[in-house]
Amino acid sequence: MVYLNLSFVTTFEMLTSELTIFTNPMKTLLLALGLIVLSIPCSGQIAEAKAIDEVFTTLISPQSPGASLGVFKDGQLVYGKGYGLANMEYDIPNDTQSVFRIGSTSKQFTAACVVLLAQQGKLSLEDPLSKHFPEFPDYADRITIRQLMNHTSGIRDYLQISYLRGMSEDDFYTDQEIMRWLVNQTDLNFEPGSEFTYSNSGYWLLGQLVNKVSGKNMAQFAQAEIFEPLGMTATHFHNDHQAIVKNRASGYAPTTDGGYQISMTTLDMIGDGGIFTSIEDILKWDNEYYERKLLNDAFWKEMTTTGKLSNGEDTEYGGGLFMEEYKGLRTISHGGAFVGFRAELLRFPDQKVSVAIFANRGDANPSTMAQEIADIILKDQFKDLPSEAVAEVENPPMDEAEMELDQLVGTYEVEPGVEVVFSISNDSLHAKQKWNGSEYNLYRETGNRFKMKGQDGLSFTFTDLKDGLAQELTVMQGNRPTQVKRKEEKDLSGVNPNDYIGTYFSPELEVNYIFELKDGQLVARVGNGEEHNCTLSDVDIYTGRMGTYRFQRTIGQVSGMELDSGRVINVKFEKK
Repeated sequence: MVYLNLSFVTTFEMLTSELTIFTNPMKTLLLALGLIVLSIPCSGQIAEAKAIDEVFTTLISPQSPGASLGVFKDGQLVYGKGYGLANMEYDIPNDTQSVFRIGSTSKQFTAACVVLLAQQGKLSLEDPLSKHFPEFPDYADRITIRQLMNHTSGIRDYLQISYLRGMSEDDFYTDQEIMRWLVNQTDLNFEPGSEFTYSNSGYWLLGQLVNKVSGKNMAQFAQAEIFEPLGMTATHFHNDHQAIVKNRASGYAPTTDGGYQISMTTLDMIGDGGIFTSIEDILKWDNEYYERKLLNDAFWKEMTTTGKLSNGEDTEYGGGLFMEEYKGLRTISHGGAFVGFRAELLRFPDQKVSVAIFANRGDANPSTMAQEIADIILKDQFKDLPSEAVAEVENPPMDEAEMELDQLVGTYEVEPGVEVVFSISNDSLHAKQKWNGSEYNLYRETGNRFKMKGQDGLSFTFTDLKDGLAQELTVMQGNRPTQVKRKEEKDLSGVNPNDYIGTYFSPELEVNYIFELKDGQLVARVGNGEEHNCTLSDVDIYTGRMGTYRFQRTIGQVSGMELDSGRVINVKFEKK
C-alpha cells in the first residue's frame, strides 16, 4: 500500500505526513507499507477478525517491525492485536500494551490542556499571542490562542525552519532555540485567520503557554489533570529522551537494502507531539469522549468546535482534532508521523466505534489502514448510503468522454516549481516527479481515472478537456483530493543561469545559501552543506531540494530571493 505524499500543499499533511522530523517537500512521494502479521494473543474476537488481519499482511517478512491495533465499540476493546516486532533486537512482539510515540495524534492532548486552563479562568482562547509572549514581532497582536489551536495563525513551522537552516535528523536543539527561531521570523505565511496551514509551531507554542500559565511544565500538568484521573498509567508527554519507558516499542525506518534501522530522536519537544501511549490506554481517552466523567460537555464542545476563516469557510479542525466525514459517516480523528512511528485514532462518534493503529515503522500508513478496517466493521452502515453518494466520496467527478493517452501527457504543476510530468511509455501512462526523480506507471481503471497496480488508496483523475488536452488533475489519497493544473508552456531558452550565482543571506534563518554553476548546471547548498541541483521552472524561478527559489531583481540585476518550502513560505534572502 502506498500513498502520494503531496502534503506540503494539501490538508492531508496533518494526517500522514507531519512528518518525519524534517518536512522536505522534495523527498520521495511513495511510501511502501508492509506490516507483518506476527500474531500474539488478542483482546476480544469478532467475526471480522480474519478480514481485519488481512489489512496487515502486505509485504510481510518474519522479522519486521509492525503495529498494534485496537477496535473499540461501545466502550470496549472488541478486537486488539499486535503485529510484528516492538523490538527487533530482542524479538519482542507488539501487543495492546506496547507503548508507542504517536506523533501529531498528541495534539489533542495539548489542546485539552489549553481548554482546561481556559475553563479554570487562567487564560482565554481569544487572548492575543503577544499577551503571553511579548517578545514576538508586532504580528503577534493579531494572532489568538484559538488560531494557534486551529492552525490558522500563519506562524511558520519550526520543523521546516530547522530543515531550511541545514540541520539534519540527527541534530539536537532545545526549546530555547526554537523560540529564538520563531521570534526571528519577521513575517507570517499569511494573515492570521485568512488561511488554514498546519503548523507544528502553533502547538509547540501552546505547550509553552501551558508551562507559563499553569506554573508547571505541560507533562506534569497533563499527568495531574488528565492521565492520572483517567487511569492512563502508560501515557505521558515525553519531554526527556533519556527517560526509561516501560513496554516501549522502538521506532524503525526502512533501508535501501530492504531492511530496517532504528529511527528514534533525542529531541525533547512536546506540544506538537511527544505523547507515548498504548492501545489499552487510548481506549480510556476514547471512552471519556462518551462518558464525560472528568471532562464536561463544555470541554468537548470546545475541543470539537472547528475554526472559521475570515471568509466564513470551515477549517474542519478543532482542538487537535479533525471533524470530517468518511463515506457519509461523521468522524473525529487525527494521525501522526514522527521518526520511525506512525499513528491514527479514527472515531465514528455516532456509531460509538473507533479504530486506533500505532505503528513503529516509518513506512506505515495507519490512516489509510484505519479506513480499510472501518470499511470492514461498518460496511452495513455504509450500505445505507445511496451508491452514488459512496462513489462521490471515493472518487472525484469525471468527464464522460474517455480521453486518449496523448491528451493527458504534459507537465502538471502542484505549486510553482513542483511538477509532475506525464508521458507515454510502452502504451502506458508514465509519471515522473521532477523534484525528486521518482517514476511510476499507471493503468486506466475506468474512464479518465488511473491507478498504480496494488495501490487502491491512490488515484489520478484527468478532467477539463480543452484544445485537445486535459487541463486539470485530481490526485486522491484515501478520501482526500489534491487539485493540480496543467502548466502553461513557456520559452525559457533566454534564461541565463549565471544571473543567479552568488551568496544569499537570510536574517530569519541565520544562514547563507550559495548558488554556483557547475558544468552548466545551477547548484545550491546551505552553508557548507551538500550541493543539490536546481531545475529551472520559470523566469527567475528554480526548484531545488530545499524548495522553490524565487529570485528578485533590482534595475534588472538579481538582488535577492524568496524561498517557499512547504509550511514555510516567503522567507527573504539578500544577495551579498
